[in-house]
Amino acid sequence: MSFPTAPALSGTSLVLCIISVFFIPFAIAGLALINTGLGRSRSATHAMIAALLAVAVTAIVYLICGGAWLGGSGQAAHVITIAGRTWNWLGRGGAFLSGLASRNSMLTVAVWMQILSVGLAATIPLGSGADRWRLGASCASAALMAGWIYPLFAHWVWGGGWLAELGVQYGLGRGVLDAGGSGVIQCVGGLTALSVTWILGPRTGKYSSEGPPTAIPGHNAVFVLFGCWLAWLGWCGLNGAGAILFAGAAPAAIPRVSINVTLAAAAAALGAAWLTRVRFGKPDASLTANAWVAGMVSVSASSPFIMPLASVVIGAIAGVLIVFAAEWLELKAKVDDPGGAVSVHAVAGIWGLLALPAVTLFPRLMVYWGNVVPASYRGQWLAQLIAVATLLGCVLPMTYLLNWLLNRIYPYRVSEEGERQGMDLQELGAGAYPEFLTHAEDFFER
Repeated sequence: MSFPTAPALSGTSLVLCIISVFFIPFAIAGLALINTGLGRSRSATHAMIAALLAVAVTAIVYLICGGAWLGGSGQAAHVITIAGRTWNWLGRGGAFLSGLASRNSMLTVAVWMQILSVGLAATIPLGSGADRWRLGASCASAALMAGWIYPLFAHWVWGGGWLAELGVQYGLGRGVLDAGGSGVIQCVGGLTALSVTWILGPRTGKYSSEGPPTAIPGHNAVFVLFGCWLAWLGWCGLNGAGAILFAGAAPAAIPRVSINVTLAAAAAALGAAWLTRVRFGKPDASLTANAWVAGMVSVSASSPFIMPLASVVIGAIAGVLIVFAAEWLELKAKVDDPGGAVSVHAVAGIWGLLALPAVTLFPRLMVYWGNVVPASYRGQWLAQLIAVATLLGCVLPMTYLLNWLLNRIYPYRVSEEGERQGMDLQELGAGAYPEFLTHAEDFFER
């Protein structure tokens, strides 16, 4: 059988899981600060309130229906029978988390973590839509995330769905493994960010008919770097809770999970700092900061299963990868992504899903817990590839279509005058820095 989505917890595991979940909001706060610092000063308050409201919206929508669609392993579910095989594709729980009080503490903690995780996923696209995404529209998109997009894929991987059952149905390893959410949280958020940038289009003045794109630097590098520190705390909690709830890790594994998160972030940041110094003559602070987060994203899927040396390799590759990904997206694909969410969360998230089977080529870098990870890894590569194909071939088109339809009903983008004025004044009536002139930079025509 596939490993349980929410195993019975010992007293020690339960306490450690609760403590870990308490740290997850630091990850949300860190991303909010990073998104704010990488945007314009005239949209700073707007960026922070958008993150706060995204978490609020996702929590309420998850209560109403998202928790029911996500369900859990061993819970009621909608199934499809194909060629004699039963495929679990959607949870069938009660609306408003009905019955939660009668469930055991393990399931309650899992629901608590999911509420925070979907809030984190909804915060990711805000960086890509910075300086031009209307507040109400971002909240509506967050509702889509919590009400359908996130619960659907999370059920497939964490809720006993068909991706988790690939091991049972076709003998593909243990099915898709994603302990800390490289795919479920990070890649889903990153692909939503890509969809949003396509729908919104680039900021005014970013691309001209001739020449390279115009550089629009973030307004506060200190926010960005401080956000990295907060995100570090949050990711340790996120991966620690995921290791217990979704990988069956023992309490003794939690320190190693945090070590792996730390080493991956460190290796990614050093890799990006070195690469940008070699290419540009000086280290790039924003790319180094984004690499720090990308390292944690990339190790999230495998952090309970690997030795520290493996996390260094995974993080270093992620740090180098996002530098080239960010450059290609901006220069070649014409994707204006101020927060770097697509490269940091989507690209690094995909690498994270593939990193686990890559590490299995070196058994000494792996750690096993009973029957959670099998001695034989035949098929694990294919299971992880199927997860990536599902994200790119199903989740991305679905996310784009739903947001495109919502944009037709409730336009996402602020007017050009509103963008020139700044999102703070346009939508909130007051700027973040009223004592300073925040419109000093030139505003380029289309």
